[in-house]
Amino acid sequence: MSEVVKRTLSGIIYIALLIGAILFSETTFIILFGIFYFLAVYEFCRLYHITIIWGIFFSIIVAAAGVYLHNSPLNSIYLLVLPFSIYLIADLFQNKMPEKTSELKKYSHLTGYVTVPFLIITQLPYLNGHYIPLLLLSIFIMIWCNDTFAYICGKLFGKHKLYEKISPKKTIEGFIGGLLFTQIAAFAIFHYMEIGASLTFWMCTALGISIIGTIGDLIESKYKRQAGVKDSGSIMPGHGGILDRFDSILFAAPFIFLIYKLII
Repeated sequence: MSEVVKRTLSGIIYIALLIGAILFSETTFIILFGIFYFLAVYEFCRLYHITIIWGIFFSIIVAAAGVYLHNSPLNSIYLLVLPFSIYLIADLFQNKMPEKTSELKKYSHLTGYVTVPFLIITQLPYLNGHYIPLLLLSIFIMIWCNDTFAYICGKLFGKHKLYEKISPKKTIEGFIGGLLFTQIAAFAIFHYMEIGASLTFWMCTALGISIIGTIGDLIESKYKRQAGVKDSGSIMPGHGGILDRFDSILFAAPFIFLIYKLII
């Protein structure tokens, strides 16, 4: 089987599974994203040299705390991860991380980059305490739109590298193309999906996905480059691992959650 066919088939299965689980019921959504959560933790532990059994144990404790915070006003505590996100952005432009990393730093990266953002993602389909699957699905549609048109515009018009040291294939032209088409998708979602969120919310979310999501992609690329691997995992033939598929939304999730708190 050729690489293109393999990549296409695994991509179709992933999208069908994701859409099906989100739309079918709240239970199937929680189950699927619970599986994704532990796979992402496993992949990150391997990337960042964290003892896997302790990383999984730690992620279970964090997930239990997330269940406790679900539908609680206290879930705003998730926003405490934003300073760490800003730190990761600043760290992106550093030459390299120290060769010796403390256990505390490893677990802070696991918490700030994977566990808390994943828990935030499980909060995104909820509006005023009600499960609205189209809300999360629309966010994924905008992410796919941004990735697709960034790739197409980069291929057709890309001449200037975005950040060649970390991701040689990304271009400024691709980034602009992805941003513009994601704004168009946000406008279409507002007009054709009856979700109840304002146009301002969708436009701000689309902007966050394009800008912050692209930064998240670069940050994951830096983790992989430092680990000396091409992909975070191999669960999706031709696409890599769960972190490779969720890099944009993982980093954008805290900022989208902030938009929820400010606009909705």
